[in-house]
This record gives sequence, structure tokens and C-alpha cells, in this order.
Amino acid sequence: MSIKIAIAEDNSFLLRAILEKLSFFDELEVKYSAYNGLELMEKLEKDSNVHLILMDIEMPKMNGIETVAQLSQRYPQIKTIMLTVFDDDEYIFKAIQSGANGYFLKEVDAKTLHQGILDTMEGGAAMTPSVAMKALKLLRNPPNFSEPAENIKLTRREIEILEQTSKGLNYNQIGENLFISPKTVRKHTENIYRKLRVHSKLEAVQKALKNRIIGG
Repeated sequence: MSIKIAIAEDNSFLLRAILEKLSFFDELEVKYSAYNGLELMEKLEKDSNVHLILMDIEMPKMNGIETVAQLSQRYPQIKTIMLTVFDDDEYIFKAIQSGANGYFLKEVDAKTLHQGILDTMEGGAAMTPSVAMKALKLLRNPPNFSEPAENIKLTRREIEILEQTSKGLNYNQIGENLFISPKTVRKHTENIYRKLRVHSKLEAVQKALKNRIIGG
């Protein structure tokens, strides 16, 4: 019997790498891929005949952890393996809490991924060894992630731009207010996204408020 797989991954290069790893095994059939969690849920509504989903975490519109939480409620029969570059405690904890069945880092080799998919389909929990160690540690001593969990260092200029962004101003307006070009504002914004690990203005502002980088 073939195992029908869907993939949620916003990076086309990494998606190709995953597809290549899966292509070695005849019983693995990739039905479709999605650019983000929202698109994945839309595709599942049209065709939910999927056994397992390989899920990225950091995606625009709807990230992997939010998507897994929705999947667990709406499609509990579908298994999910997180496939991510992040092995932060918070990501692992939240992914498992949301209902993920496994957690691999993206450098996983084809053979290990294949075995992990088989194990997960048989009710096991497939994990990269370093992630499994962290998961055990987290279970023994559950953390409280409601406090700022990260030490985010933004420059004074980046904080100024975030404050202006939180007021709903666009690149041109921010540039005028700070006497810099819209192009420079865009570059700073890209750096802010990277440091905060977000993909949108709304996410950036929400995370900055939560971590008390800017005032509400």
C-alpha cells in the first residue's frame, strides 16, 4: 500500500530537496505540496485522502504549529512530522503540544526520513536524536514559555522602524519621518523579520509587543 504524503514548505529549494529524498522509495506518494499552512488546509478541504504531512514550522500566513493544532482537530487520522531547521526548546514543545507525531531536522538523510515515516504510520514517534533528548528534558521539566523566551537584539533604528510600523505607516511614510529612503526602510524591515523570525508586519509588531521591544 502506498503512503500518501502532503508537504507544507515555503522554500522551493528545500521543497525540491525533500521531494528528492522521498523519490527513492516507491511506496511514498507525494500528492501535493503547499506554500503555507493556510494553503495546505485549503487543499485538504478539496482532498483529505492523505496519510501523513511533512510540515515546516516557519511559514507565512499560517505557521506549522498553528496548522498542526488545526489538523489535530479537523483531521485527527492524518499523521504529522515536523521537518524544520529549528531545534529550539520552544518550537519542539509547542509542536508536540499541538499534536505533531514526529520532529525531524531538515538535514535528515533519505533513509532515516523514510524509516521515520514508516514508524509514524505504525504509531511511533519519529525524532532526530538531539530533538528526542530535548523532548524528554522538556517532559521532565515543562517550561513556561509565556515569558519572553528569546534574547532579541534590535538596533535603535530597527526599534524606531518597528514603532512606526505599529502605527500602520508604510515604507514611504516611515522613510519621510526618519529621513531615510524607503529602500533603506525595507532593508531594515527584512533584518527585523530575520531577527524576530517572522514573515509579516503584523507578526513582527505582535512579537515586539509580546517581548516588550516596543510599547503598546
